[in-house]
Amino acid sequence: MPLQHKDLISIRDLSPDEITLILDTAVSMKEVSTRDIKKVPTLRGKTVINLFFEPSTRTRTSFEIAGKRLSADVVNISASTSSVVKGETLEDTGRNLQAMNPDLLVMRHANPGAPKMLADLLPTPVLNAGDGAHEHPTQALLDAFTIRERKEQLQGLTVTIVGDITHSRVARSNIYLLQKMGARVIVSGPRTMVPLFIEELGVSFIPDIREAVKEADVIMMLRIQMERQHESLFPSIREYARFFGLNRNVLQKAKRDVLIMHPGPVNRGVEISPDILNTPYTIILDQVTNGVAVRMALMYLYIGR
Repeated sequence: MPLQHKDLISIRDLSPDEITLILDTAVSMKEVSTRDIKKVPTLRGKTVINLFFEPSTRTRTSFEIAGKRLSADVVNISASTSSVVKGETLEDTGRNLQAMNPDLLVMRHANPGAPKMLADLLPTPVLNAGDGAHEHPTQALLDAFTIRERKEQLQGLTVTIVGDITHSRVARSNIYLLQKMGARVIVSGPRTMVPLFIEELGVSFIPDIREAVKEADVIMMLRIQMERQHESLFPSIREYARFFGLNRNVLQKAKRDVLIMHPGPVNRGVEISPDILNTPYTIILDQVTNGVAVRMALMYLYIGR
Protein backbone atom coordinates (compact mmCIF):
# COMPACT_ATOMS: atom_id res chain seq x y z
CA MET A 1 0.00 0.00 0.00
CA PRO A 2 1.60 3.31 -1.05
CA LEU A 3 1.27 6.43 1.09
CA GLN A 4 -1.57 8.63 -0.12
CA HIS A 5 0.10 12.06 0.16
CA LYS A 6 3.20 13.46 -1.55
CA ASP A 7 4.37 15.04 1.71
CA LEU A 8 4.34 14.38 5.45
CA ILE A 9 3.24 17.62 7.08
CA SER A 10 0.85 16.42 9.79
CA ILE A 11 -0.05 13.16 11.50
CA ARG A 12 -3.65 14.02 10.61
CA ASP A 13 -2.77 13.27 6.98
CA LEU A 14 -1.96 9.63 7.80
CA SER A 15 -4.49 6.84 8.18
CA PRO A 16 -4.03 4.12 10.83
CA ASP A 17 -3.04 1.71 8.04
CA GLU A 18 -0.38 4.12 6.80
CA ILE A 19 0.99 4.58 10.31
CA THR A 20 1.18 0.81 10.69
CA LEU A 21 2.98 0.54 7.34
CA ILE A 22 5.59 3.09 8.45
CA LEU A 23 6.14 1.35 11.79
CA ASP A 24 6.36 -2.09 10.17
CA THR A 25 8.86 -0.79 7.60
CA ALA A 26 10.96 0.72 10.39
CA VAL A 27 11.39 -2.74 11.94
CA SER A 28 13.44 -3.95 8.98
CA MET A 29 15.27 -0.61 8.78
CA LYS A 30 16.35 -0.93 12.39
CA GLU A 31 18.04 -4.24 11.56
CA VAL A 32 20.36 -2.39 9.15
CA SER A 33 21.71 -0.35 12.05
CA THR A 34 22.80 -3.51 13.87
CA ARG A 35 25.08 -4.70 11.06
CA ASP A 36 28.85 -4.26 10.95
CA ILE A 37 28.41 -2.34 7.70
CA LYS A 38 25.42 -0.11 8.33
CA LYS A 39 24.56 0.66 4.74
CA VAL A 40 22.23 -0.56 2.00
CA PRO A 41 21.97 0.74 -1.60
CA THR A 42 18.25 1.51 -1.45
CA LEU A 43 18.51 5.27 -2.17
CA ARG A 44 21.71 5.26 -4.21
CA GLY A 45 21.58 8.19 -6.63
CA LYS A 46 18.92 10.03 -4.61
CA THR A 47 19.55 13.45 -3.03
CA VAL A 48 18.10 14.49 0.34
CA ILE A 49 18.32 18.09 1.56
CA ASN A 50 17.98 18.81 5.29
CA LEU A 51 16.84 22.43 5.59
CA PHE A 52 16.89 23.46 9.24
CA PHE A 53 15.94 26.97 10.38
CA GLU A 54 16.03 26.01 14.08
CA PRO A 55 18.73 24.34 16.21
CA SER A 56 18.55 20.55 16.37
CA THR A 57 20.74 17.68 17.54
CA ARG A 58 18.65 14.50 17.47
CA THR A 59 16.31 15.21 14.56
CA ARG A 60 18.84 16.67 12.16
CA THR A 61 21.52 14.08 12.93
CA SER A 62 19.13 11.14 12.68
CA PHE A 63 17.79 12.36 9.32
CA GLU A 64 21.36 12.67 8.07
CA ILE A 65 22.35 9.22 9.32
CA ALA A 66 19.11 7.74 7.94
CA GLY A 67 19.83 9.08 4.48
CA LYS A 68 23.43 7.94 4.49
CA ARG A 69 22.57 4.43 5.69
CA LEU A 70 20.27 4.18 2.66
CA SER A 71 23.15 5.43 0.44
CA ALA A 72 21.51 8.77 -0.41
CA ASP A 73 23.53 11.93 -0.97
CA VAL A 74 22.64 14.13 2.01
CA VAL A 75 23.06 17.91 2.02
CA ASN A 76 22.64 19.86 5.28
CA ILE A 77 21.63 23.54 5.21
CA SER A 78 21.11 25.71 8.28
CA ALA A 79 19.64 29.21 8.31
CA SER A 80 22.85 30.75 9.63
CA THR A 81 24.83 29.51 6.61
CA SER A 82 22.19 30.14 3.97
CA SER A 83 21.14 33.19 1.96
CA VAL A 84 18.29 33.71 4.44
CA VAL A 85 20.73 35.89 6.42
CA LYS A 86 21.00 38.04 3.29
CA GLY A 87 17.25 38.52 3.11
CA GLU A 88 16.23 35.71 0.76
CA THR A 89 12.60 34.65 1.21
CA LEU A 90 11.58 31.10 2.06
CA GLU A 91 9.82 30.84 -1.31
CA ASP A 92 12.98 31.83 -3.20
CA THR A 93 15.08 29.45 -1.10
CA GLY A 94 12.70 26.62 -1.95
CA ARG A 95 12.58 27.42 -5.66
CA ASN A 96 16.37 27.60 -5.89
CA LEU A 97 16.77 24.26 -4.12
CA GLN A 98 14.13 22.74 -6.39
CA ALA A 99 16.14 23.91 -9.41
CA MET A 100 18.92 21.55 -8.29
CA ASN A 101 16.53 18.57 -8.60
CA PRO A 102 16.61 17.05 -5.09
CA ASP A 103 14.50 13.98 -4.40
CA LEU A 104 13.44 14.85 -0.83
CA LEU A 105 13.37 17.97 1.31
CA VAL A 106 13.38 17.68 5.11
CA MET A 107 12.44 20.94 6.78
CA ARG A 108 12.36 22.41 10.28
CA HIS A 109 11.13 25.96 10.81
CA ALA A 110 10.07 28.17 13.70
CA ASN A 111 6.90 29.27 11.92
CA PRO A 112 3.90 26.93 11.85
CA GLY A 113 2.90 26.17 8.29
CA ALA A 114 6.29 26.84 6.68
CA PRO A 115 6.81 23.21 5.52
CA LYS A 116 3.24 23.17 4.17
CA MET A 117 3.96 26.30 2.16
CA LEU A 118 6.97 24.71 0.48
CA ALA A 119 5.13 21.43 0.01
CA ASP A 120 2.37 23.23 -1.89
CA LEU A 121 4.94 25.15 -3.92
CA LEU A 122 7.37 22.39 -4.92
CA PRO A 123 6.99 19.03 -6.69
CA THR A 124 9.64 17.47 -4.41
CA PRO A 125 8.26 15.58 -1.35
CA VAL A 126 8.61 17.54 1.89
CA LEU A 127 8.92 15.95 5.34
CA ASN A 128 8.06 18.18 8.28
CA ALA A 129 10.83 17.95 10.90
CA GLY A 130 8.98 20.31 13.24
CA ASP A 131 7.24 23.63 12.52
CA GLY A 132 6.89 25.98 15.45
CA ALA A 133 4.32 24.80 17.97
CA HIS A 134 2.29 23.08 15.23
CA GLU A 135 3.49 19.50 14.69
CA HIS A 136 6.48 17.15 14.74
CA PRO A 137 5.13 14.07 12.93
CA THR A 138 8.35 12.07 12.72
CA GLN A 139 8.84 12.40 16.49
CA ALA A 140 5.35 11.01 17.10
CA LEU A 141 6.07 8.11 14.74
CA LEU A 142 9.32 7.20 16.49
CA ASP A 143 7.59 7.49 19.86
CA ALA A 144 4.87 5.13 18.65
CA PHE A 145 7.48 2.72 17.31
CA THR A 146 9.29 2.74 20.67
CA ILE A 147 6.09 2.15 22.64
CA ARG A 148 4.97 -0.64 20.32
CA GLU A 149 8.40 -2.25 20.54
CA ARG A 150 8.10 -2.49 24.35
CA LYS A 151 4.34 -2.95 24.80
CA GLU A 152 3.72 -4.86 21.53
CA GLN A 153 0.72 -2.69 20.65
CA LEU A 154 -0.71 0.81 20.96
CA GLN A 155 -4.41 0.02 21.14
CA GLY A 156 -5.78 0.02 24.66
CA LEU A 157 -2.76 1.71 26.26
CA THR A 158 -2.97 4.86 28.40
CA VAL A 159 -0.34 7.50 27.70
CA THR A 160 0.09 10.48 30.02
CA ILE A 161 1.78 13.55 28.52
CA VAL A 162 3.09 16.03 31.10
CA GLY A 163 4.39 19.57 30.72
CA ASP A 164 4.13 22.48 28.32
CA ILE A 165 1.27 21.16 26.19
CA THR A 166 0.38 24.52 24.63
CA HIS A 167 3.74 25.11 22.96
CA SER A 168 4.66 21.49 22.23
CA ARG A 169 4.50 20.25 18.65
CA VAL A 170 5.51 16.84 20.02
CA ALA A 171 2.43 16.71 22.26
CA ARG A 172 0.10 17.67 19.44
CA SER A 173 1.44 15.07 16.99
CA ASN A 174 1.42 12.36 19.66
CA ILE A 175 -2.17 13.17 20.64
CA TYR A 176 -3.28 12.77 17.02
CA LEU A 177 -1.30 9.56 16.43
CA LEU A 178 -2.01 7.76 19.69
CA GLN A 179 -5.75 8.32 19.41
CA LYS A 180 -5.78 7.19 15.79
CA MET A 181 -4.15 3.96 16.95
CA GLY A 182 -6.63 3.34 19.77
CA ALA A 183 -4.70 4.62 22.80
CA ARG A 184 -6.14 6.80 25.55
CA VAL A 185 -4.32 10.10 26.18
CA ILE A 186 -4.15 12.05 29.44
CA VAL A 187 -2.43 15.44 29.64
CA SER A 188 -1.12 17.15 32.76
CA GLY A 189 0.71 20.37 33.50
CA PRO A 190 0.22 23.94 34.74
CA ARG A 191 -3.16 25.31 33.69
CA THR A 192 -1.29 28.22 32.09
CA MET A 193 0.54 25.76 29.80
CA VAL A 194 -2.43 23.65 28.72
CA PRO A 195 -4.86 24.89 26.01
CA LEU A 196 -8.24 25.91 27.44
CA PHE A 197 -10.21 23.55 25.22
CA ILE A 198 -7.76 20.64 25.22
CA GLU A 199 -10.59 18.18 25.91
CA GLU A 200 -11.97 18.92 22.43
CA LEU A 201 -9.04 16.89 21.08
CA GLY A 202 -10.44 13.86 22.89
CA VAL A 203 -7.93 13.83 25.76
CA SER A 204 -8.45 14.01 29.52
CA PHE A 205 -6.86 16.84 31.51
CA ILE A 206 -5.71 15.96 35.04
CA PRO A 207 -3.71 18.84 36.59
CA ASP A 208 -2.20 16.82 39.47
CA ILE A 209 0.68 14.79 38.05
CA ARG A 210 0.33 12.20 40.83
CA GLU A 211 -3.21 11.47 39.73
CA ALA A 212 -2.37 11.72 36.03
CA VAL A 213 0.25 8.93 36.13
CA LYS A 214 -1.77 6.38 38.12
CA GLU A 215 -3.31 4.64 35.10
CA ALA A 216 -0.48 5.35 32.67
CA ASP A 217 1.30 2.64 30.72
CA VAL A 218 3.59 5.35 29.36
CA ILE A 219 4.59 8.71 30.83
CA MET A 220 5.83 11.21 28.28
CA MET A 221 7.54 14.23 29.84
CA LEU A 222 7.96 17.42 27.80
CA ARG A 223 10.57 20.15 27.79
CA ILE A 224 9.45 23.64 28.80
CA GLN A 225 9.38 25.60 25.54
CA MET A 226 10.91 28.82 26.87
CA GLU A 227 11.73 30.03 23.34
CA ARG A 228 8.01 30.02 22.42
CA GLN A 229 6.72 31.74 25.58
CA HIS A 230 6.25 35.49 25.51
CA GLU A 231 5.66 35.75 29.25
CA SER A 232 6.37 33.73 32.36
CA LEU A 233 3.74 31.01 32.72
CA PHE A 234 4.93 29.65 36.08
CA PRO A 235 6.53 31.22 39.18
CA SER A 236 9.97 29.59 38.98
CA ILE A 237 11.86 26.57 37.67
CA ARG A 238 12.11 25.26 41.23
CA GLU A 239 8.34 25.36 41.71
CA TYR A 240 7.73 23.80 38.31
CA ALA A 241 10.03 20.90 39.20
CA ARG A 242 8.33 20.53 42.57
CA PHE A 243 4.77 20.33 41.25
CA PHE A 244 5.14 18.96 37.71
CA GLY A 245 8.50 17.21 37.62
CA LEU A 246 8.77 13.42 37.57
CA ASN A 247 10.55 12.17 40.68
CA ARG A 248 10.58 9.04 42.84
CA ASN A 249 7.56 10.14 44.86
CA VAL A 250 5.47 10.63 41.74
CA LEU A 251 6.76 7.42 40.17
CA GLN A 252 5.53 5.43 43.18
CA LYS A 253 1.98 6.29 42.11
CA ALA A 254 2.46 4.73 38.65
CA LYS A 255 2.34 1.15 37.44
CA ARG A 256 5.39 -1.03 38.04
CA ASP A 257 5.98 -1.55 34.33
CA VAL A 258 5.42 2.06 33.27
CA LEU A 259 7.67 3.48 30.54
CA ILE A 260 9.19 6.97 30.77
CA MET A 261 9.81 8.97 27.59
CA HIS A 262 11.08 12.42 26.67
CA PRO A 263 11.66 13.93 23.20
CA GLY A 264 14.82 15.70 24.38
CA PRO A 265 16.76 17.66 25.25
CA VAL A 266 16.11 16.83 28.92
CA ASN A 267 16.47 19.54 31.54
CA ARG A 268 17.77 17.38 34.36
CA GLY A 269 16.11 18.07 37.67
CA VAL A 270 13.30 20.05 36.03
CA GLU A 271 11.12 17.69 33.97
CA ILE A 272 12.75 14.52 35.27
CA SER A 273 14.77 13.83 38.41
CA PRO A 274 18.35 12.74 37.50
CA ASP A 275 18.10 9.54 39.55
CA ILE A 276 15.24 8.33 37.32
CA LEU A 277 17.04 8.86 34.01
CA ASN A 278 19.20 5.74 34.34
CA THR A 279 16.49 3.36 35.55
CA PRO A 280 14.94 0.54 33.47
CA TYR A 281 11.74 2.60 33.30
CA THR A 282 13.40 5.21 31.09
CA ILE A 283 13.59 4.55 27.33
CA ILE A 284 14.73 7.98 26.12
CA LEU A 285 17.82 6.61 24.38
CA ASP A 286 15.66 3.95 22.74
CA GLN A 287 13.67 6.80 21.22
CA VAL A 288 16.87 8.26 19.77
CA THR A 289 17.92 4.89 18.33
CA ASN A 290 14.51 4.30 16.83
CA GLY A 291 14.43 7.77 15.32
CA VAL A 292 17.00 6.68 12.74
CA ALA A 293 14.99 3.57 11.80
CA VAL A 294 11.70 5.45 11.47
CA ARG A 295 13.26 8.19 9.34
CA MET A 296 14.90 5.54 7.14
CA ALA A 297 11.46 4.00 6.70
CA LEU A 298 9.95 7.36 5.72
CA MET A 299 12.68 8.06 3.18
CA TYR A 300 12.19 4.62 1.66
CA LEU A 301 8.41 4.96 1.50
CA TYR A 302 8.43 8.48 0.06
CA ILE A 303 11.23 8.26 -2.51
CA GLY A 304 12.62 4.73 -2.56
CA ARG A 305 9.70 2.69 -3.88
